[in-house]
Amino acid sequence: MKTAFIRAFAFLLALIPHIYATASDFEVDGLYYNILSEEDRTVEVTHKSNHSDENENYVSGEMEIPRRVLYNKKTYTVTAIGMYAFWQCTGLTSVTIPSSVTSIGDCAFFSCSGLTSMTIPNSVTSVGETAFGSCTGLTSVMIPNSVTSIGDWAFSNCTGLTSVMIPNSVTSIGDGAFMDCSGLTSVMIPNSVTSIGYRTFGSCTGLTSVTIPDSVTSIGNYAFYNCTGLTSVTIPNSVISIGAYAFNSCSSLSSITIPDSVTSIGYRTFYDCTGLTSVTIGNSVTSIGNDAFMNCSGLMSVTIPNSVTYIGESVFSNCDGLTSVTIPTSVISIGKSAFNSCSSLLSVTIPSSVTSIGEYAFWRCTGLASVTIGKSVTSIGNLAFNNCSSLSSVTIPISVTSIGSGAFNKCWGLQTIYVKSRIPVECAPNFPDDVIKNAILYVPTGTLAAYEKVDPWRNFWNIKEMDFSGIEDAEMDATRGTDEPVIRVENGVIKVDNADGEAPVEVFDISGKSVFRECANMVSGLAKGIYIVKVGDKVQKIRL
Repeated sequence: MKTAFIRAFAFLLALIPHIYATASDFEVDGLYYNILSEEDRTVEVTHKSNHSDENENYVSGEMEIPRRVLYNKKTYTVTAIGMYAFWQCTGLTSVTIPSSVTSIGDCAFFSCSGLTSMTIPNSVTSVGETAFGSCTGLTSVMIPNSVTSIGDWAFSNCTGLTSVMIPNSVTSIGDGAFMDCSGLTSVMIPNSVTSIGYRTFGSCTGLTSVTIPDSVTSIGNYAFYNCTGLTSVTIPNSVISIGAYAFNSCSSLSSITIPDSVTSIGYRTFYDCTGLTSVTIGNSVTSIGNDAFMNCSGLMSVTIPNSVTYIGESVFSNCDGLTSVTIPTSVISIGKSAFNSCSSLLSVTIPSSVTSIGEYAFWRCTGLASVTIGKSVTSIGNLAFNNCSSLSSVTIPISVTSIGSGAFNKCWGLQTIYVKSRIPVECAPNFPDDVIKNAILYVPTGTLAAYEKVDPWRNFWNIKEMDFSGIEDAEMDATRGTDEPVIRVENGVIKVDNADGEAPVEVFDISGKSVFRECANMVSGLAKGIYIVKVGDKVQKIRL
C-alpha cells in the first residue's frame, strides 16, 4: 500500500474515536439517524453502533434513503449522509440518495466494495474526505453540477472506476481524490478548477491522456505520480509551477511541452519517465529542480532556455540516450551529477556565464568526445569528468583556480591537454598513467619551468609551451551577432557564419603552412590542433 494511502488510512484511524463517542438518536426501518436541528427538523443518516464491528454489513443489497422520516410523531427531512454512515457495508450493491441531501460526509461509503454505480443528486454541494474510498466495485459515478468541492481521497482506491466527468461547478479537487484508481482511463477536468492537488491522480495506471484546462495555475506534488499508462498530457499556458514528483514514473509519456508560463520545475518532476524522447522547456523557467529528468533513458536531446540560471543536482543523471544538450549563456552553475552517466552525450559546450562545474557533473559520460569549458569557470568539482573515456582533448581556461580530486580520472582517451593559466593550479585530478606518459600537455609560453615544479603537471612526460593569445572560444564568437564573418568550431568542424559562401576561406597550421583554401561555409577533416583561419579581412586563431 502506497505512502499516501497509508496517510489516508491514518486519517480514518484518527476518526474512529468519533464512532465510539457518537450514538444515533433513533432508528427507522433499519437505518439510523442523528438529529441535526430540532428547530428545522433535519437529520443525517449515521452508522448503526458505537462499536465498529457492528457497523460492518448492517445494510446490504439495494437501498433507498428516504427523503423524510417519522419519529416520535415528528417528521424530519434527511439533509445529509453522515460520517461512516455505511462504512464497510460490503454487501451494499446500490443506493438511491434523495434530492434533500446536500452533503455526503467523510468515509460515508468507505470500503463498500459491492457498490457498482452511484448517482449523486444535484442537491449535493460537497463530497467529504474518503467518502467513497476503496469502493473497488464502483465502475461509474455521476457527480452533479451542484458539487463545488471533492474532498481529499474521496474516490481513492476505486480500482473499478473507468471514467469520471467532473462538472464545471467544481473549483476544488482534494488531495488524492482519485489516487490508485487503476482502472480509470479518462477524466475530464473542467475549466472551473484552478489547481490539481497532491496525488490527485497518483497511480492511475490506466489513465492514457489528460488535458489540463487553462484555468489551472499549479500542478501539485505527485499529481500524476506513477501514471504508467499516460502517453500524452497537455499543460496550458496558465500553469506557473509544476510540483515535485508531479509526473514521476509516467513511463509511457513520450513528449512534454512545458509552456512559457511555467517558472519552475520541481524536484523529480519527470523522474523515471523512461519513454520520454523529447522535451520542450518554456523560456520563463528559471530553475530546474534536482533529479527533474533523472533516469529518462529515452531522452535524446534537450535545449535549456536562456531563462535558466541554475541546472540542479542530477537533473539529467542516467539519461543514457541523451546525445546533445544546449546550455544557454544564462546558466551560472552546473550542479552535482547534473549529467552523470549520460553515456551517449557526444559533445558539450559550457558557456562563459558558468562559474562552477559541480562534483560528478559529467561522471561516466563515456561517449563524450569533446568539451568546451567557458572562460569564466573558476572551479571544476571532484570527479567532474571521471570516466569520460572518449574525451581526447580538454582545455582548462585561465579562470580556473581549483580542480577537484579525480576530475579527469579514467579519461583514458586524452591526447592533448591545454592549460591556459600562467600560474599552475595545484590539484589532484588523477590523470591515468597512460595519459601522463603519452598525452601532450600544453602550457603558456614562458611557464614550462613553473609547471615542471607542481603536481600533477610535473608528472607529464610531454610538456610543451604554446602561445594562447588570440585563440578564441567558439561560443564567444557565436554570440557576437554582427554582420562580419563569425568563425566558430562545432564538433571538430570549422564553421563560418554571416558569409555568403563565396568568400575564400584559408586555414593555416601553427607552422604557417596552408592546409585548406576554397570558398566554403565549413571546413572538416582537419586533425586536432591550433589553426589560423582567414576569411576576407578577418584572421582568427582557433583550436580543434
